[in-house]
Amino acid sequence: MTGEEPASPATRRGPGAAEPEAEPVPVLEVGRITKPHGLRGEVVVDLVTDRLERLERGAVLLSDAGDLVVDAARPHQHRWIVAFAGRTTREQADELRGLVLRAEAVDDAEGMWVHEMVGAEVVTAGGASVGRCVGILANPAADLLELDGGQLVPAVFVVDHTGGRITIDPPDGLLDL
Repeated sequence: MTGEEPASPATRRGPGAAEPEAEPVPVLEVGRITKPHGLRGEVVVDLVTDRLERLERGAVLLSDAGDLVVDAARPHQHRWIVAFAGRTTREQADELRGLVLRAEAVDDAEGMWVHEMVGAEVVTAGGASVGRCVGILANPAADLLELDGGQLVPAVFVVDHTGGRITIDPPDGLLDL
């Protein structure tokens, strides 16, 4: 599951934004800068996405400090060390501490997107409604759908997700808690 979170209500317009009928492109939270790393302007980033193209050289991440262009990135202890263009000192990196990183949503029909799942009706393969998805919880074995009734459903039991509806095929007893 792509763990990107919906960001604040902010949106950016895609190509053709000058046209009034253009749809806003959702902006999703993809990570957070936790602290500077070293003396050369690098920072430690906690990602909340599995879309690693977000950290490719030249990728633009949005923040409250303005757009940040990725210059380099490498994995480091379950996080990422990232260098942004124009940030070459520890002091400049420290100015970024705590910033939420956002990016425009990626059009991927195959992916399960957190922002599309939260609020969706959840039904069994037989058509019985079991509630609404109120959140997605990260879990080492499989992400968990949190339902409004308190049930947790591993994402591996999702068989379809379209049009504000998530279909699950859980084993007997999973929803009886």
